[in-house]
Amino acid sequence: MAVRPECDETEVVSWFAGQLPDDWFIEPVTAVIDRDEILVTGRLPAPTSVPEGEENARIAAESRITSFRETSRDQRVQIARAAQTRWLRVISWAVTCGKETKPFKTTSVPVMTRLYMPERQTLDTLIEAGVARSRSEGLSWCVRQVQQHQSDWIEELQDAVKTVEAIRAKGPS
Repeated sequence: MAVRPECDETEVVSWFAGQLPDDWFIEPVTAVIDRDEILVTGRLPAPTSVPEGEENARIAAESRITSFRETSRDQRVQIARAAQTRWLRVISWAVTCGKETKPFKTTSVPVMTRLYMPERQTLDTLIEAGVARSRSEGLSWCVRQVQQHQSDWIEELQDAVKTVEAIRAKGPS
């Protein structure tokens, strides 16, 4: 198995800036990177000739996202293949338009975990209640709940990890 090259957000964003057509997005893309995937998100200009109302703005934004997805597909696939070769990670795309953000596809990565009986019983309860169809889906649901309801704590934890990584990179003096 090939070792995945290290990459950081600045490098990825800069590389994509050189690859993407200048008229696709109104600001630089963002990149979220993990061991398996790079999620690239771009912002489209919001439609301007929309009837008044939040629902109309939402419909127009979703329509613009759908149109962009279809018209850019071949070129996005070509760019993603080059990026996947470079970083040995799956490239996924998302687009923001107005208040709407839509991921086109993200990777579902299997994760092995060991659970004791009380944790398995919790997952089985979710299945019996119809919240999930499998233990895997139940575990995914639990992670989304923590992500949604503990987002401030998770962000603090992510910031702390970045600080530790920066300190490790400096090494002893």
